[in-house]
Amino acid sequence: MGGSGSRLSKELLAEYQDLTFLTKQEILLAHRRFCELLPPQQRGVDESLQARVSAEGILGLPELKANPFKERICRVFSTSPNRDTLSFEDFLDLLSVFSDTATPDIKSHYAFRIFDFDDDGTLNREDLSQLVNCLTGQGADTQLNDSEMKQLIDNILEESDIDRDGTINLSEFQHVIARSPDFASSFKIVL
Repeated sequence: MGGSGSRLSKELLAEYQDLTFLTKQEILLAHRRFCELLPPQQRGVDESLQARVSAEGILGLPELKANPFKERICRVFSTSPNRDTLSFEDFLDLLSVFSDTATPDIKSHYAFRIFDFDDDGTLNREDLSQLVNCLTGQGADTQLNDSEMKQLIDNILEESDIDRDGTINLSEFQHVIARSPDFASSFKIVL
């Protein structure tokens, strides 16, 4: 069973590099970190590429632990039917999107999916409320009251809802993000 010292083949490494925004070194580091989350008998290259790690295992990584959207991140990047485990390729996709070299369009597309809590393809008032609560915290001292929340969501929709349908679609979201130069640099996870 190759140990955690097993290496990805040059061909596979090149393929992953072509399909992601990651360097070979970042891919190798990602594989090592992924293998550390697996039981010892699954840490060989072949076994690790077939294995899945629970979302809880991924959420335990220091890079995600404090992220208020960590559960949504795992859910969005998981390809499992229940969205509760990640394969190595899921993990690579996650790291690729959050890398410094991912394009602003890719980052905004995935940010939109992460913020779309009900997965309906739009950011409605409930999604925006959950988004604000994730950012401000759920504590009594940080959570907005109903009036403050309504006013904030009204302001967000006023600025972002170009077609005035009461929701923000991906195109509208990307339009807003394009006007925020700091977004891409703050949307990252570094291993």
